Amino acid sequence: MLTVAVQMDPLDSINIAGDSTFALMLSAQARGHRLFHYAPEDLNYSAGRVWTKAHPVTVQRVAGNHFSFADPVQLDLGDEADVVLMRQDPPFDLGYITATHLLERIADRTLVVNDPAQVRNAPEKVWVLDFAQFMPPTLVTRSVDEARAFLAEHGEIVVKPLHGNGGKAIFKIGRDGANLSSLIEVFNTAYREPHMVQAFLPDIAKGDKRIVLVDGEVAGAINRLPGEGEIRSNLAVGGSAAKTELTDKEKEICAVLGPELKKRGLLFVGIDVIGGQWLTEINVTSPTGIVAIDRFNGTDTAGMIWDAIEARVAARA
Repeated sequence: MLTVAVQMDPLDSINIAGDSTFALMLSAQARGHRLFHYAPEDLNYSAGRVWTKAHPVTVQRVAGNHFSFADPVQLDLGDEADVVLMRQDPPFDLGYITATHLLERIADRTLVVNDPAQVRNAPEKVWVLDFAQFMPPTLVTRSVDEARAFLAEHGEIVVKPLHGNGGKAIFKIGRDGANLSSLIEVFNTAYREPHMVQAFLPDIAKGDKRIVLVDGEVAGAINRLPGEGEIRSNLAVGGSAAKTELTDKEKEICAVLGPELKKRGLLFVGIDVIGGQWLTEINVTSPTGIVAIDRFNGTDTAGMIWDAIEARVAARA
């Protein structure tokens, strides 16, 4: 039996029908592991110790009554927990980054999934630049002039926040460049970092494939289809999921990524591929999609993740 501390957003706000963290908690509980829930803002550090106020929690797949808390306890994450699941949603801001720094201090004693130092060093839309051979034409900039030149070269483009998530604030700019200057001005006001500009891929109409890798191995995939009048296919913004298979190019991408994920301790990762060939993101902070994958394929991705976690814990003993 493992003691598992889950760092996540409030449990009463999740949609249990599709939430990957909830599926992981159900699977852990079924294996006899003890679950604790805490919020990242409740982390504390002193004299080498990292602890939190945590609630012992039980979960069940009953809408509106899906969890129950026992009285909170002070949980030493370095000495009393075997596993920490770092599963709060982005934004990947200073609060998120600080949590990785604190959890890194106990990672030699407690398995943190995903590895906090590697999560910090692998922002979804930045680390993917290491695999530029698989990406669509991409520009990272705050410059209106550079964005205009990129638009002139590629005809239609998409502009999105470099550290955005869930399909939020993604804009398509047509050949006439209408609103590009205004959009960059708004982004420059809203964000201090550069922004990502990419050539628009018409194949997005056919879907955006989410491929889940567990300890570097492909666990499954779904094709996320955009809603009517949308270019965004994220399920959180109205996309729908469909059963799919991997193309040869997607298998090549996974074969290149897999060993690097395993080496970095990134046990649960979701990558996004458009048109069967264009890698757009490597999601390491709080990947989703396993419930839909298992529904279509009859698989147990949460079980695969726990097999990998348990193997890693055993190897440390």
